[in-house]
Amino acid sequence: MSTTARRTPADHGWFTSSRSNNGNQCVEVRFVESTVQIRDSKFRRNPMNAGSEEPIITVDAALWTTFLRCLLSARRHPSLVAHTAPDGTTTLRHDNTLLHFTAEEWQAFTAGARANEFACV
Repeated sequence: MSTTARRTPADHGWFTSSRSNNGNQCVEVRFVESTVQIRDSKFRRNPMNAGSEEPIITVDAALWTTFLRCLLSARRHPSLVAHTAPDGTTTLRHDNTLLHFTAEEWQAFTAGARANEFACV
């Protein structure tokens, strides 16, 4: 399995699912060499976060590929854990980094994952 990014996003490298509402509330992903980074677009818009370091989850491409497979088959990945609450909100955890997504954000992300928009090839 190759770990080269399948698509070339915008200049900044961050991209979202084509199913996102473009309301700046999205799961954002970028491929950097052999790693994948994930962040929450809401973080930068919240004035309460001014001066805080933005939480970004960074994993290698092989772990990301396994995570996507687990996500799409409703299995839990052992180190990149997505916990979805009954209301649909989802927390993504890796090591000590947590990202919190609304139900709509996570639904758009998983729809994009099903459409193979976040795959490494």
